[in-house]
Amino acid sequence: MAANDQKIVGNVIIDKNNLYREETFTDLQAGTIKQFVPVKADGSFDPSRSPSFMGQTTIMSNAGPLPIQFMLEAKNLDEAIAAFPNAAKKAVDELIQEARRIQLEAASRIVIPGQDIKNKLIL
Repeated sequence: MAANDQKIVGNVIIDKNNLYREETFTDLQAGTIKQFVPVKADGSFDPSRSPSFMGQTTIMSNAGPLPIQFMLEAKNLDEAIAAFPNAAKKAVDELIQEARRIQLEAASRIVIPGQDIKNKLIL
């Protein structure tokens, strides 16, 4: 490991006031819901904070399977299940928009012979 890598790893600190236990639920088809249960440093449930939920699914792309993750606005698992379809669609739509934006940026970087190259260089 390089000296720079050791410095980066050495600065990682776990916030003992922001710990969560992760629980995973899946239907083995559409996706997975992860519930992050707030806990205290001793591992006991922390009732002063609310649980968080994250959805995960996979879509097929030309390059193969693409994992998608998204937060779910929910107070409990039942609400997370109900929120999953719309949140997954929104995450996929945002991913497509971002891919199009990146594609347009890349296309605008094409240098055509005879153009002023100084204005097209990416530094």
